[in-house]
Amino acid sequence: MEQQVIAVDDYLKKITDFGFEYAPKLIGGLIVLFVGLWITKLITKGVGKSLAKSSIDQSLVPFLKSLTNIILKALVIITVMGMIGIEMTSFVAIIGAAGLAVGLALSGTLQNFSGGVIILILKPFKIGDFIEAQGFSGTVKEISIFSTMLNTPDKKLVIIPNGPLSTGALINYSAEPLRRVDWTFGIAYGDDVENFKKAITQFISEDDRILKDPAGFIGLSELADSSVNFAVRVWVDSPDYWGVFFDMNEKVYTKFPDYDLNIPFPQMDVHVQK
Repeated sequence: MEQQVIAVDDYLKKITDFGFEYAPKLIGGLIVLFVGLWITKLITKGVGKSLAKSSIDQSLVPFLKSLTNIILKALVIITVMGMIGIEMTSFVAIIGAAGLAVGLALSGTLQNFSGGVIILILKPFKIGDFIEAQGFSGTVKEISIFSTMLNTPDKKLVIIPNGPLSTGALINYSAEPLRRVDWTFGIAYGDDVENFKKAITQFISEDDRILKDPAGFIGLSELADSSVNFAVRVWVDSPDYWGVFFDMNEKVYTKFPDYDLNIPFPQMDVHVQK
């Protein structure tokens, strides 16, 4: 019985000594934690306001705010752990092992995260650009850290993961201020080539959206089975591309007869022998 009392006394003494030794550290650590998190919140908010007023690409602002917040919180937590006496070597080893396990489980998510970082840094496109990637075409609505949202011409919302988007082929139709519009128009064998050139030149001159410089081009491209094909190329401002393309097609169809030009089409003659 006496031995049990001594054992309890020793146990209580150890708890008391532990409390006296670590209580100040624990209290100090909690104070630093709360103050540090409060300061982190203020700094993150200030960084966000500063970035919003700066000339930096606004699509980077949410990412940079999140990154600042994560880094500052990590510094606060590491500082607190050092204050209360946790061995940082063991902690780093545990974090490393946990990070490896999480990384293997979330490999796809991490790929999208890294892809988002690459897109935000290299800026192959920006919000408002019309792009084609991963089998989809549309106007960039939002660039987040994990995915990019497109609005298609028929008003569908497409969400593309940033991983494949950053590593795959991509066409940015808005990257350059000018675009070249290409057509191939065919006339019948026997039609007057000069009439064709006169008609196309007239159509081009009537459209103010078609630029004079760089100059357009008209040239015979192919002697096909049922038509003589000409390549027609002009330059326009990028936003005018589709309007010019469709209007020229309509003019060719409706006005070619005014120039004695025929639009040929494949046909088959059947001869019946009796």
